[in-house]
Amino acid sequence: MKIAFFEVEDWEKIHLERKLKEYNINEEITFTKEELDENNVEKYKNCEIISIFIYSKITKNIIDKMPNLKLIITRSSGYDHIDVEYAKQKGIIVANIPGYGNNTVAEYTFGLIIALARKLKPTILRVENGDFSRQGLMGIDLMGKTIGIIGTGRIGGYVARIAYGFGMKILAYDRTKKQELIDKYNVEYVGLEDLLMKSDIVTVHMPYTKSTRYLINRFNIKLMKMDAMLINTSRGAVVELEAIIEALKEGRLAGGVALDTLEAEETAIEEELLKKEEIPALKLKKAMESFYVLHEENVILTPHCAYYTKDALERILDLTVENIDKFLKYYPQCN
Repeated sequence: MKIAFFEVEDWEKIHLERKLKEYNINEEITFTKEELDENNVEKYKNCEIISIFIYSKITKNIIDKMPNLKLIITRSSGYDHIDVEYAKQKGIIVANIPGYGNNTVAEYTFGLIIALARKLKPTILRVENGDFSRQGLMGIDLMGKTIGIIGTGRIGGYVARIAYGFGMKILAYDRTKKQELIDKYNVEYVGLEDLLMKSDIVTVHMPYTKSTRYLINRFNIKLMKMDAMLINTSRGAVVELEAIIEALKEGRLAGGVALDTLEAEETAIEEELLKKEEIPALKLKKAMESFYVLHEENVILTPHCAYYTKDALERILDLTVENIDKFLKYYPQCN
């Protein structure tokens, strides 16, 4: 069986090879640092299993050009970069890795919250410029504040656990109420509008789907407190970027904004803009908005790295190999 791992760094290759050996998986295996796309799919057209990361866009055309494909494993919790419905139509199994970074992303979320609460961005920049004054750097305590968690799945649930340790009041919005969170951490489930109106800090932990696109938008963002804080470590398009820009320009979200993902993520960095000869007008507009956000003192942008710890990445690789092993054992007809 031909297996290809895409977007693999050198250290990941070493770890994967060791893990594959532990599971006695002796198939024809290829490792590459490149993404799978229209330009290179011909090289991998005979693969039966592919393991990708989020930058490989598995479209209908890619799937059609890989007639032997039986299993797609994305080394991420999100899978909106894969045409899942079309893969199912073709009888291809799609697997993700949902539980690798529950604590990892939750810890990062609170790192961002603390950074905004204590104004670490302007503090650090000021000291680096030789200014040790404290003027304008007064922060806030987290104890006693109300945090609104949008999405109480694995990560959101862990955020609730940490918030409880800080002595915060916890509101939550989700289609499914988690009784364990209610019992253990006094989580109160409310409607989305109530959560936005009552929370001092709003943190988003929803997957990206058609129904969650712009869940936070230019209309409901106006419900938030003037000095509220907004955190997004989920998917960029769950929060409308233009809504954030508008709120900041109007002096709202004064508590700060921290985004680990952006709707215009691929064009958010100025250097990337300079490399591209042609950029669609809409992407260029969103990139310019990103620059506005980037330079505000009460805004923190990070390059989609909430999950990015050695421990979490090793868990991803281990679970990927485990999934391949299960597939090979339970679908012997594919061998």
